[in-house]
Amino acid sequence: MGFNCGIVGLPNVGKTTIFNALTGDSNEVSAYPFTTTKVTEGRASVPDSRLDKIAITIPAEKTVYTSLEVVDMPGIAKGAHQGVGMGNKFLGDIKKTDAILHVIRCFDDDDVIHPEDTVDPVRDASYINIELVMADLELVTKQIERSEKLAKSGNSEAKAKLQVLNQMQEVLYEERFLKTANFSSEQLKLVRDLSLITLKPMLYIANINESAIVEDDKYVKDLKAFAKESGFDVVKICGNIEADIAQLEDDEKAEFLTEMNLSEPGLNRLIQAGYSLLNLITFFTVGGKENRAWTIEKGLSAWGAAGKIHSDIQRGFIRAEVYHCDDLLALKSEAAVKEKGLFRLEGKEYSVKDGDVLHFRFNV
Repeated sequence: MGFNCGIVGLPNVGKTTIFNALTGDSNEVSAYPFTTTKVTEGRASVPDSRLDKIAITIPAEKTVYTSLEVVDMPGIAKGAHQGVGMGNKFLGDIKKTDAILHVIRCFDDDDVIHPEDTVDPVRDASYINIELVMADLELVTKQIERSEKLAKSGNSEAKAKLQVLNQMQEVLYEERFLKTANFSSEQLKLVRDLSLITLKPMLYIANINESAIVEDDKYVKDLKAFAKESGFDVVKICGNIEADIAQLEDDEKAEFLTEMNLSEPGLNRLIQAGYSLLNLITFFTVGGKENRAWTIEKGLSAWGAAGKIHSDIQRGFIRAEVYHCDDLLALKSEAAVKEKGLFRLEGKEYSVKDGDVLHFRFNV
């Protein structure tokens, strides 16, 4: 399984519209609450202009973009942590995701019912946040009870875990996400098995009216101020426009974007933000049958990157030939990159950089 982002929010905020545009799916979108009743999975291609330019410099039979897995979640009801609505099933599903894309309704539309009757982005964001915090608080409290029993028996790991859990409980009592607290990697290892939701990275998606695309309206300004207080970022998306753009041919897209005074679709910014949220980078393999982008976590070694392509390449790894795509695009050929001394041989421990082009030497 790859890296995935779960799309969450109140009912009727535009989650499914955005999911459809991201993945190219055509699920029916309703104007009524709670019409999405099951988790839907899809893949969003990650746009990368560098790969487009590489294809011009080094022709191949096909170009393959990397992708992110996206999961459309049912709308969350107030009281979900107590079993209301999809309740515990939803919370169990979101635990399986790597990051949260929290969609907030920032548009007025009398034809689309709002469960609270009025649009208020800060209130709506707070509702969902409280449900996620309370779900974690309930789990942490139960774990404290278990760890206390083990700690009394002299179990040193239970004592260390109990200390972390108590600190986390205090953060959650303050209705804060655990992600915003400064827990060390050693502390987090002790609670990794809990898959705590508020430890996951999160991004707010402001689903806006067309009028707010260029200049923020009051809804977006309020949401950005709220997000800033919590240390989260906001990406603006006009779900309906993005759904329309997704259906156009490339030349039509360019013309449409120009008319809208946009440099790129909002979905591109959203996907790139999700990529960054997950601490991911891209490396390339080029030439022959395909020019291809690959997704890895920042800091992964060349040996680890080889395993993303094929286990045989990883098992028989000898070394990696490495250069950066910027050098290729500037010098126009691999031969020129070599002549400039920018083509390197690296071993297993080399930390792959975003934009690296890798040729693996291996023997199985």
